[in-house]
Amino acid sequence: MRLQAELEQRIALLREWLEDRALPLWWNAGAAKPAAGFHERLQQDGKPMHLDNRRARVQPRQVYCYATAGLNGWNGPWREAIDHGRSWFEHTYRLENELYGNLADARGNLIDPVFDLYNQAFALFSAAAIATAIPERAASEHRCALRILDRLKNEYAHPLAGFEEGMPVREPLCSNPHMHLFEAALAWESVPGSDLRWASLADEIATLATTRFIDADTGALREFFDRNWNPMPGEQGRIVEPGHQFEWAWLLARWAECRNNPFALAKAKRLFEIGETYGICRERGVAVMSLDDDFTVRDGMARLWPQSEWLKASLRLALNAEGEERGRYLQSALRAHDALSLFLTSPTPGLWYDKWPPKNDMIDEPAPASTFYHIVCSIYEAGEVLRQMRCD
Repeated sequence: MRLQAELEQRIALLREWLEDRALPLWWNAGAAKPAAGFHERLQQDGKPMHLDNRRARVQPRQVYCYATAGLNGWNGPWREAIDHGRSWFEHTYRLENELYGNLADARGNLIDPVFDLYNQAFALFSAAAIATAIPERAASEHRCALRILDRLKNEYAHPLAGFEEGMPVREPLCSNPHMHLFEAALAWESVPGSDLRWASLADEIATLATTRFIDADTGALREFFDRNWNPMPGEQGRIVEPGHQFEWAWLLARWAECRNNPFALAKAKRLFEIGETYGICRERGVAVMSLDDDFTVRDGMARLWPQSEWLKASLRLALNAEGEERGRYLQSALRAHDALSLFLTSPTPGLWYDKWPPKNDMIDEPAPASTFYHIVCSIYEAGEVLRQMRCD
C-alpha cells in the first residue's frame, strides 16, 4: 500500500503539470492558428519552430491528446483543439482513396502522398478518442474509421496476416505500425456500439505478435521482418527496442485481460522482463533506444517516450499481479516515473527534452510534438490503473 500511495502522489503531480502547464502551452503556442494544424516542435523558450514540413502523424496524435484530456475532465478548450487538428488533417492529408498521405508543407499543400501504415493507424486511433470523448460524434467517426479499415483490408492486407508497408509490396515488414493498429483496434473495441471487426483486428494482430513478432526462444519482440514474417536477415533483423518491449507488454496485457488469455499475459511479462533487465542504463536509470537480439546494447541513446511506456507497462502488469509480484511491478513503476520526470525539466514548464546521449547531458533542442501522445497516455493510464487497484 505504501508504494501505491507514493505512486498516486507522484502521478497526481504529473497530472497537475500536464493540465496546468503542458496542455495550455501546446494549445496556445503549439497550434498553428488560425487553421493550420499543430506545429512539429516548440523551442525550449516556448515559441514554435516554423518548420515547412509537417508529418501527418503529428496531427491525429495531438487530437488524441486533447480528446483524452477532455474525457478525463480537463476544462481547457479541448473541443476546439480537436476540431483544429482534425479539420487540417482531413483537408490536408486525405487522399481520394480515403487514406492519408505522409507529409505536407505549412501552407497545407501535400508534398508526399506516399502510403505509410503508421499514419493510418493514428488516424484510426484519434477517431476512437474523439468517439469516446464526444459520444454524439461516435457514429460519424465510426463510419469514417470503418472506411479506412476496409480500404486497408482490401488493398494492403498481407497474405498471411497483418498489412503490407506499401504497394508494390516491399521489405522490411514492420511490427511498429501494427502495434499502433492494435492500439487503435483496442480503443475502438471499448466504444459502445462499435463493429465486431475491431475485435477481429485486435485478435489478428495479437496472434501475429505472439507467433511472429516475438521470438519463440528468447521472448523478445523484433522490429523488422521479411515477406514471410521471419526476422529480416542481417543486422536489421536483430534489433530489439526496450521501449517497444514495454509498449507491446502494455497492449498484450490489456488484450489478455479482455480475452482472459494467460498465454498472452505471460508473453507480456516476458517482454517487460527483457526491457527492464537489459534495456535500462544503470548509470542514468533510463530506458535506452535499442539492443541486439543477444540483449547487448546497440544504441545507448535514451529518449523520453520509452520511459512513458515503461511506466504504463509496469502499472498494467501490477494490476494483473498480486502480493510480492505486484510490489515488484509497483517498484518498477516508481523507477519509470523518476526516469520520465528527468526529461520534464525544461526551463519552460510544459515542455520536455527528448534525447539523452550516454555519458553526456540531455540535448538542448526543441521539444517534439509527437512525444506528447506518449506523455498524455502514460499519465492518464497510470491514474486509471491506480484507481482500479484501489478498488481491488
